[in-house]
Amino acid sequence: MTTKRPLRAATLAKAAIPGALLALAVPHLAYADTASVTVTSPGATIGPGTPFTGVSSHADCADGLVSGGGITQTTGDDRAGNGNHVMGVAPGADDLSEFTGTPGVVGQDVTHWLAFGGSGSNYSPDFSTTPYALCLSSNRIRHTQVVMNKIAGPTVSQTAKLVTATCPAGTLLIGGGARTTPASVGSLKPIASFPTFADAAHDFGKKAAADGEANPDSWTAVGGIDGGRDGGNTTYAYAICSGEDEHVKGITTKVRFSELSGPTVAGTHQTATVGCDSPDEQRRPNEWHLVSGGAAASGGNVTTTDFSKAGSGGTHLTGSYPGDAAGTPVADGSTEPASWTASVHVGGSPSPDTYTDVWALCLDTRHGAGNGR
Repeated sequence: MTTKRPLRAATLAKAAIPGALLALAVPHLAYADTASVTVTSPGATIGPGTPFTGVSSHADCADGLVSGGGITQTTGDDRAGNGNHVMGVAPGADDLSEFTGTPGVVGQDVTHWLAFGGSGSNYSPDFSTTPYALCLSSNRIRHTQVVMNKIAGPTVSQTAKLVTATCPAGTLLIGGGARTTPASVGSLKPIASFPTFADAAHDFGKKAAADGEANPDSWTAVGGIDGGRDGGNTTYAYAICSGEDEHVKGITTKVRFSELSGPTVAGTHQTATVGCDSPDEQRRPNEWHLVSGGAAASGGNVTTTDFSKAGSGGTHLTGSYPGDAAGTPVADGSTEPASWTASVHVGGSPSPDTYTDVWALCLDTRHGAGNGR
C-alpha cells in the first residue's frame, strides 16, 4: 500500500496538468470576467467670456482607466448660444496636456479626460463647459492605449475635414474623441465624433458604425468651419484601445445609434439619446456597460453614406455626454450610466437638411460574447 500512495499523487498531478496548461494558454478562462463603469465630473468651468477664445476643463479617474468621456455646455440666451460650441473632447496626458504631436500611439493607461469649449463672435458670461470621464475597471482590460491621427483644416468656408484613428490589430476599441484647434478661429469646431471601421464597407472611416454593429476598430472626427480662415487649423481624432498584451478574445463591443431630423431653425437646439439596452435582445441587468459615446451634427444617413455636414456651417455641438434615458446628464460618482445624449445647436442662420446623430459604445465581457452577437 505504501507504494501506491506516491503513484496516486503523481496520477492526480498529471491529471491537473491539462487544466493548468489551458489556463496558461488562455488566461481569461482562469477567472470570472468583471467590469464596471463610474462617471466622474468636477462640475462646470465658466467661460469663455470673450469672443474667439476657448476654455478647457478636465475630469479624472481615481480608480480605473478612461474609456471615453463627454461634455455639456450652458449657452445663455438663444442669441448668445449661437456662439458657444464644443471645441473638443479627448483623453489627456498625466500632466493634463493634449496629445497633438506625431500621429500614432501617443499615450498609455490614460486616466484624464479633457473637454474644450469655444466662442464665436457671440459670447456670454453664462457660457460654461462641464467634462465627464467614464472610468472603466475590468480584469480583462487592465491596460489601454491612445491612438491619435490628425489632418490640416478645414480652412475653406462651409466645408469639413474628416480624419480617422484606428486601433492596432488584435486590440479592442473602447472609446474615442475629437478636437479642433485653434480657438481663435471662432467658426471652427468638431461637428462629429463617432465609432467606425477601417474597411471598405465603411469607406475606411467615412461611414459611421450602424446600430447593432459589433467590434468597431476606429474612431472618426470631423472638423467643420463656417467663415473660411486659416490659423493653422487642425482636426484630431482619438481612438482609445485595449493594451497590446490584453486578452480581448471573446469580448464584444456593440454600437447603438439613433438619428433624428433637425434642428433647422436659427437659434434652436435638439437632443437625441440612445442606450445600450435594445428591445430586440433579452438581456439580464448589467450585461452591457456603456464605455463611450459619440455625437454629430450632420447632413443625415451617416451610416449608409460618407459623412456630410449639416445644412449650415454655423451648426454645432453643445453636448455629447452620458446620462439617463431622458437625456439628463449623470452626476459625479454615478455608476453604470444608461444612455448617451447628443445636443446640436443651430447658429444664427437656418440650417436646412440637418440631422442630430448619437452613438453609444457598449462593452460585454462575458465569455463567448464575441461569437457574432
